[in-house]
Amino acid sequence: MLKILMTRFRQGCRTMAFPKRKPPVLPARYRGRPLVAGLEEIDLGKMTFVPDSGIRHSNDFRMATCRRQDLVLQGETYALARAVNRKIVKLFGRSLKLRQVSAGGCNACEADTNVLNTPVFDLSRFGIRFVASPRHADGVLVTGPVTRNMKEALLKTYEAVPDPKIVIAVGACAISGGIFSRSPEVSRGLDTIIPVDLYIPGCPPHPMTILDGFLRLLGRLKKE
Repeated sequence: MLKILMTRFRQGCRTMAFPKRKPPVLPARYRGRPLVAGLEEIDLGKMTFVPDSGIRHSNDFRMATCRRQDLVLQGETYALARAVNRKIVKLFGRSLKLRQVSAGGCNACEADTNVLNTPVFDLSRFGIRFVASPRHADGVLVTGPVTRNMKEALLKTYEAVPDPKIVIAVGACAISGGIFSRSPEVSRGLDTIIPVDLYIPGCPPHPMTILDGFLRLLGRLKKE
């Protein structure tokens, strides 16, 4: 036990200082927001970030938006997510409980969302937590392409969350159907079923992208 305590003492605090300090430097291999120079447009809501896409990427993890059309890049400017209305910020700005729904996902987006609960990110320090019951939640976080078999369960979960509530779509599958978008067994995007307040693109999105989106939606980050 003494060795364990000494080891923890040497390690110090493992939680990143973001957003009080500059965000951590991500690996050079990390593929963030695409560079659109020489391209007409790129729809981040449909991108699966496959290795052989031929598209150049920046190291910028900030990609969450509040409107679906803002995910379509046509230049260097990009409309990042912003705080929702004052009533929502006042209610949930310091305490937000989310019910996560995996609507047919491959578990990649779910895994990167769960990573936020580790000591490195420590999501709870922002007052954001995942809960087991939608009746205890302030919003719904959805991953996966919303398969036909999951649509009813998703709608029941959404209806069980008391108003006002927040809906977050995480990953290309939840936003547009992803690689399954042409299948009749999945939706063409979460917003075709329920209204969405925050879109977090990626396949899967990096935990920093998810965290950045959360904080911007709640007015906890500046607009840049």
